[in-house]
Amino acid sequence: MSTPRIGVALPSFGPHAGPEAIVAVAQAAERLGFHSVSASERLLLPAGPDWRNEMGLPETYVWETLETLTWAAAHTRRIRLGTGIVNALFQPPITLARRLATIDRLSGGRLDVGLGQGWLPEEFTASGVPATRRGAGFEEYLAALRACWGPDPVEHDGTHYRIPTSTVGPKPLNGLPVYIGALARPAVERAARIGDGLVTAVRDWESSATEIGWYRQAGGAGPVILRIGHPYEGPDTTAETFVPSALADLKSAAEVGADELHFELNLAGVHPDRQIDLLEALAKNIA
Repeated sequence: MSTPRIGVALPSFGPHAGPEAIVAVAQAAERLGFHSVSASERLLLPAGPDWRNEMGLPETYVWETLETLTWAAAHTRRIRLGTGIVNALFQPPITLARRLATIDRLSGGRLDVGLGQGWLPEEFTASGVPATRRGAGFEEYLAALRACWGPDPVEHDGTHYRIPTSTVGPKPLNGLPVYIGALARPAVERAARIGDGLVTAVRDWESSATEIGWYRQAGGAGPVILRIGHPYEGPDTTAETFVPSALADLKSAAEVGADELHFELNLAGVHPDRQIDLLEALAKNIA
């Protein structure tokens, strides 16, 4: 049982989000030898009178994922860059394919792609995409996306997406694996069938073990990436409390069969300077 690779979520939302914070955390994660940095997408947070934030979404707007990773890429040299995740259906596959391939080429082939199909009704409304596009529509989307990364001429003729015979670029440097974000069993089994790996969030370790079991039973052989946002003690979290908890989480991640664990300290409102201190303390204990 090996220790999972460690990823760090960039400060792309919350009161401390900003260009300096993103660079500082990305460079610290690279300096400390962690595997990757990541950023997730959220188009909006509903503000209607009946809205209840039962999923614990960020209470502030989230910076654009791909631009955030491009900024981080420009200030680092080795660390991997992950979209964990981008909701693919909200933009045409040819557009997203070109944007992802561009980041991959600009970063020297360091991009890891995590894609989901979305679930928040208000985001589907705002993007003008019907929620019925999920499922089979998402599968076709992924086929069109991969076609754009393949040899020219590119062509796709599907029910929802058509790409006329065209030259489409840039192409990824060494190909781009696609890790599918999923929680519900049908989505996890779809990830095993059409994806190159699974991205899921830790709610509790029993649920994570179950989800990874679904993925493996359905034939999924790719890496499993977990994202964890335990609040620890909130903005004033200390190394004395964070490190033992993080080490326990890494042990639990290994036990359930995860290959990578991403810490999301932004969800606890931790200032980027303190995040770096906590990550340094964790690195010392792992070494």
